[in-house]
Amino acid sequence: MLGYRHNTGIIGMGQIHQLILNKGRQAARDMVATKHEKSLIDVAAQFLAEEEEHIGITHSGFCLTALPHKATELLTWRREGYRCTLVIQSGVDRQEMSVGLPFGSKARMILLYLQTQAVRTRSPVVELGGSMHRWLETMGLSIGGNTYRQVAEQALRISRCRLTFFWDGDAGSVELNGGFVKTAIRPSPAKADSNQPSLWRETVELDEAFYQELLRHPVPLSENALKAISGKSMALDIYIWLAYRLHAIEQETPISWPSVHRQFGAGFAHLRQFKPEFIRNLQLAMAVYPEARVSVEESGLILRPSKSPIRALSRS
Repeated sequence: MLGYRHNTGIIGMGQIHQLILNKGRQAARDMVATKHEKSLIDVAAQFLAEEEEHIGITHSGFCLTALPHKATELLTWRREGYRCTLVIQSGVDRQEMSVGLPFGSKARMILLYLQTQAVRTRSPVVELGGSMHRWLETMGLSIGGNTYRQVAEQALRISRCRLTFFWDGDAGSVELNGGFVKTAIRPSPAKADSNQPSLWRETVELDEAFYQELLRHPVPLSENALKAISGKSMALDIYIWLAYRLHAIEQETPISWPSVHRQFGAGFAHLRQFKPEFIRNLQLAMAVYPEARVSVEESGLILRPSKSPIRALSRS
């Protein structure tokens, strides 16, 4: 069982939430020693403090593959997951110069917003303007200065890139080929009475093939969980993966470390470097998914059937 050490021994991840509920956030923080342990308490406490549940949506392909975590000079990105491969190609500008691949937590949060709104409204045309601004702020990405520039850059990269999902099913291989959006996501020009641009143009239209696949394969997530880990790209990927896998499996499922590395280990050449970073991010993901039942073993992970991270679905 995943756990962390405090002055009385090892406490399992599943007990963090009960500790906070029984002792309070500060008392729980006082019981642990390291910065990472305190961050686990903070993340779990933030998640527990949200009384109203909000559901986010992602395409199932992003539960098995992922974008880069950091900036890369690569023009093509390839990630493998269980029966699924994602290939993303950088787009270009008017001078045919590469704009780069989308990466990091901000790119992920933009895509989560677009997917969630498209499914909620049952329309490929998604409102931006103040809506996306408010959502990003709610998710902990306050828009201003450097953050504004980073979000605008990731929006541009998302707008220009091309992607292909390769699915291996029992009936053969299936491909989804296209882009994320049909129209570009970009800041509006500066208003006449302001030196600052408004955050976004009013709407963006998702690529039709991507939108139709999203409607066929939506995966529900907890927006409260996403908010608590919104700045951690690997933790986001792991949470989304667990949300997809754990409530669907019917028996214990082993995942080898090489398989985990292929899916989540971009930027880590060696498994020995990747494992401790993955475990730290797995703990963060499980801090916002109390129902998750995962064990870390020498050979890899053991996934066990777990309730959905969405309470409404768990009760149904």
